[in-house]
Amino acid sequence: MIDVNDLRKGVTFTVDGNIYKVLEYAHNKPGRGNATIRTTLRDLRTGATIQRTFQSGDRVQDIRVESDVVEYLYNDGEFLHFMDIATYDQHELRADIFGDDVKYLKENTQLKLSSYNGEIIDYELPTTVEHKVVESEVAVAGDTATGATKKVTTETGLKVTVPLFVNVGDTIRVDTRDGSYLTRV
Repeated sequence: MIDVNDLRKGVTFTVDGNIYKVLEYAHNKPGRGNATIRTTLRDLRTGATIQRTFQSGDRVQDIRVESDVVEYLYNDGEFLHFMDIATYDQHELRADIFGDDVKYLKENTQLKLSSYNGEIIDYELPTTVEHKVVESEVAVAGDTATGATKKVTTETGLKVTVPLFVNVGDTIRVDTRDGSYLTRV
């Protein structure tokens, strides 16, 4: 058990049988009364984001989450298949757990899967990924003083806004945190 005053961003804990990860944390001490701790939490089983306020002195059960580096193998339409690079064990996860992040995955991409008591509850993508451009809007060079851009589609279906000089067949590096173009590789 840990005191809620010890909660910080990234800490995982259980309350009422649900597993939560702290996304944001704010300690509020009014002039009178007890301090309150306002948190934004993500339920790791459902993916829902909730706001929850704790009173100073409350306690929650902290948990030990194990992380394994895995390699993405393939998507069979319903499940994504991964292989643990240390033990060669294979895991499969429903594709809907990843949501739109599935477009960052291509064969041989390595990422971290976090598990608690054998149940996979979270994932962490690499910071950047490299994808080949397969489709591009027609861009007209004109007033480029404002940094003209166009939309391209990568081999995984990811749509990225890029500068005009990026063409079909180029490989680009994309930031997985916000989906922005970083550089041409």
